[in-house]
Amino acid sequence: MSSTTSTDTDRQAGSEATAREIIQQPDVWREAADLVEAQRESIDSFLAPLLNRPDLRIILTGAGTSAFAGNVAAPSLAHQLHRRVDAVATTDIVSNPYECFAEDVPTLLVSFARSGNSPESTAATKLADEVLTDVHHLILTCDKKGDLFRDHQGRDNSLVLLMPERANDQGFAMTSSFTSMLLSCLLIFGGPNNEAINALAAAVARLLAQREPLEKLALNGYDRVVYLGSGPLAGLAQECALKLLELTAGKVVAYHDSSLGFRHGPKAVLTDKTLIIVLVSSDPYTRRYDLDILHELHAGIAADNTVAVSTVPLSGAGHLWLLPELAGLDDAFLAPAYVVTAQLLALSASLQLGLTPDNPFPSGDVNRVVQGVQIHPLEPAPAH
Repeated sequence: MSSTTSTDTDRQAGSEATAREIIQQPDVWREAADLVEAQRESIDSFLAPLLNRPDLRIILTGAGTSAFAGNVAAPSLAHQLHRRVDAVATTDIVSNPYECFAEDVPTLLVSFARSGNSPESTAATKLADEVLTDVHHLILTCDKKGDLFRDHQGRDNSLVLLMPERANDQGFAMTSSFTSMLLSCLLIFGGPNNEAINALAAAVARLLAQREPLEKLALNGYDRVVYLGSGPLAGLAQECALKLLELTAGKVVAYHDSSLGFRHGPKAVLTDKTLIIVLVSSDPYTRRYDLDILHELHAGIAADNTVAVSTVPLSGAGHLWLLPELAGLDDAFLAPAYVVTAQLLALSASLQLGLTPDNPFPSGDVNRVVQGVQIHPLEPAPAH
């Protein structure tokens, strides 16, 4: 990352939408929670008959950041609902539908989509309808003009929940849309949780007011950043890495892994210009493994290269970004606040590199809504 001078990131040209959409998240979360509760009767009448079926398979799907929302939510929902919950990207469903839907069991396909205009978004739901005998759709999207919203609005086997209007990010990278859809999913299946929403809002408001250390970190010359986490936070590490890769147009290489998995080869990525950020679990047992890798990294490289994001105080683990307001929350609920640290770091790094975060790819090589995807007709399932 370059060491050019920094000004107020909220006002730099080309960053207005991204900065606004990061900062507005606490307010948007409250609005999203209100929207879920306003539709609670419809949600419960749709879900109750499905959740009463012991053989129901729940699949959380999306592409890119939307897929990572499923990766964060799936472990938590499986534990909470005591049933099978799988996270399967639309990109896998579209390319391998018979493998992804190998079991023809009653299925609830939960689709996350900012715009709903990515070709895979609508194709995945159509393939589910074609391959599976009994499938229902829960659609979480931010754009009422999107193809996914239009395709499923009013269908008997579908329930569509539209996020707050401000969650339909206009910047290149998904920020408000990701956290709003993730939180809405957790609230849909888990019920109201005002305590968690208020804690998240308070933690992020304080983080935003005290974000100078995050912005300064972008000045330190790192050319690689690694995000690590466990369980739901391993899924979040994917999103954190992608934000940095997107907003720096690939000029800073970002990698992700689980806290335990990192030792099994990927640790080779480390150099003296690598920043490692560990997303520490709120679960005391899981946290032990996060702390083990933190202490190992802190002992093996300069302390300045290791950062922990945690809800509880830590010692001997490098720099600490502490969010005590979130102590005791489930890891999936930590994710919306934890990811704000990654969003801010990515925004600052992008600006330090002289890029425009609202559109880091002015050449059009990478697009806000994916282009160039051809959906091929489904062929009959191969005989076995």
